[in-house]
Amino acid sequence: RPRQGLIREMPPQPASFWETAMALLNFRQPRSADLPPANAQLEAFLQGYSIEVMPRTAEKVEDFRALLPKGTRVYIAHIDGTEITDMVATAARLAQDGFEVMPHFPARSIKDRATLQDWIARYQGEANVTSGLILAGGIPQAHGEFESSMQLLETGLFDKAGFTRLHVAGHPEGNRDIDPKGGDAGVMEALGWKQAFAARTDAQMALATQFCFEAKPVIAWADHLREAGIDIPVHIGIAGPAKLQTLIKFAIACGVGPSLSVLQKRAKDVSKLLLPFEPDAILTELAAHKAANPDFNIESVHFFPLGGIKTNAQWAIKHGGASSRPANQE
Repeated sequence: RPRQGLIREMPPQPASFWETAMALLNFRQPRSADLPPANAQLEAFLQGYSIEVMPRTAEKVEDFRALLPKGTRVYIAHIDGTEITDMVATAARLAQDGFEVMPHFPARSIKDRATLQDWIARYQGEANVTSGLILAGGIPQAHGEFESSMQLLETGLFDKAGFTRLHVAGHPEGNRDIDPKGGDAGVMEALGWKQAFAARTDAQMALATQFCFEAKPVIAWADHLREAGIDIPVHIGIAGPAKLQTLIKFAIACGVGPSLSVLQKRAKDVSKLLLPFEPDAILTELAAHKAANPDFNIESVHFFPLGGIKTNAQWAIKHGGASSRPANQE
């Protein structure tokens, strides 16, 4: 049994003693001076951001209104093999919560015109969808008569259904599916066709890009588009916070190009290997460029929440200012 008198009251200590002790034990609450200063440029750049989900990832989110700003555009990725009923159910849920729903229409997964017409009718009938991301799709062989996003657009079914917004894919670091030998000749030819289509459709168009990790190549690519006469606004793809190994896995699978070296360099730094990778650097640089060049054709940020929807949303809330406040807090 411990002897009496070993635990006794400590004599009064100066305030500086307690401040030091609490800091060492990590108990002290951060003061406002300890928090990172607001970045007005970044806040402005993040305004109106969009985010991507899948039916199975959406199921894990109890309440999107607790994470996303009111009216956020939410893309629903259609991975080959996903049932259209699951896609439409996810769209209906998001629409009910007040978000703008933008499902993927992957050409190679759509058997024929009748199937496309059925999908559009289901989305509109159950979720009032008037927006879509039109793309070729990630599978090598088509299931039916469609190979490319251009063939889907040429059907005229989206315009006939009154779609108000049609997005297509952008590839800042090229696309080996279109240009297997490298370069961007095929990509630029396709963009020329889409530029012409944008002039004759009533829908607003944008290029939703693959995610990248380095700002300078993105800026150079966006400037190259403008010089080539492509003035479709760009919604730049950004990978949300995630473990480094997760990002590298997705980057390789999705064909991310030279900016993958940013991750590879970080992987060599043992002190950063276990820390989550966050998009602060690329977004801060792009935001500064946009502020200095208001006519820069990157219009918006599109997040791929590879580390989880909640994690991505919390990062946006932290950095996006008032415009990133969740819908249920308005």
